[in-house]
Amino acid sequence: MKISFVIPVYNEEKGFRDFYNKLLLPELKQLKYDYELILVDDGSSDKSLEIIQEIAEKDKHVKVLCFSRNFGKEIALTAGIHEATGDAVMTIDADGQQPPKLIHEFIKKWEEGGEIVIGVRGKYEKHGFIAKLGSKFFYKILRMMGVKDTVPGSTDFRIIDRCVADEYNKLTEHGRITRGLMDWMGFKKVYIDYVYGNRLAGKPSYNFKKLFQLAIDSFVSLSTTPLIIFGWIGVLITIVSFILGIFVIVEEYIMADPLQLRLTGTTCLSIFITFLIGLVLTSQAITALYISHIHAETQGRPLYIVDHKNSRNLNERKAKKA
Repeated sequence: MKISFVIPVYNEEKGFRDFYNKLLLPELKQLKYDYELILVDDGSSDKSLEIIQEIAEKDKHVKVLCFSRNFGKEIALTAGIHEATGDAVMTIDADGQQPPKLIHEFIKKWEEGGEIVIGVRGKYEKHGFIAKLGSKFFYKILRMMGVKDTVPGSTDFRIIDRCVADEYNKLTEHGRITRGLMDWMGFKKVYIDYVYGNRLAGKPSYNFKKLFQLAIDSFVSLSTTPLIIFGWIGVLITIVSFILGIFVIVEEYIMADPLQLRLTGTTCLSIFITFLIGLVLTSQAITALYISHIHAETQGRPLYIVDHKNSRNLNERKAKKA
């Protein structure tokens, strides 16, 4: 039996050697299974590619999958899972924040029948208040929108069975969030709590803009609740507007303004039109998000492009096919 380890790498030149030599390799040497290590270079602009190529030349367990440009972590994870040939596939970050020492615990849970074993970020060693609040807010909104499969704090630090990987490889979304799609599939899930550590070196590649885009992709791809919500708001506004219109007609024109409100028809109409225009613009913005995703899916572009010249030890059938 074999375990495949998928690690996205993006501008990790300062810390990757330490991560591989001091944290990851000692744990891999203790495995009772054969293993392969798939390092996906996501268009790094530093010397990360050179470093992982050197590692692959010395260690035949290591495969290097090099993108022609930066496609993002979600696509890098997808490419690694596509390339994986193991009976189970484990994904882990390259920055040291997800502790490799827990690999054996993940494998044990998989051996016991867990088809998806998920690392849940229970605590932070040193993270800002905004990051913690944003994470809690994201999962709360996700659950309010009807996505019940994703546990708050769940991460891409996980191991999946071969059957899960095969089904995941059939999914074609471009705007994807890996953990959400895996949770959506419905296989048996087991959870492991862990402490989210600090980076070995460098700065996080996920800035606020990327995190916000990831959240938007999650909401749009995993739930149609926004459309339903704004549909009900539209119905509510229509009913309230109708009732207020009847009230103004009766109060002003039938009963001759007994409440002394002195409202003119023009004033009331201006208020309703302004409010409804704002609602229409907001609804159009939400609808536009869905249309943009439909547009991306119908373009038919590949999820990623592999630079075979700089990749190492890939599956031969994939290399010939490309």
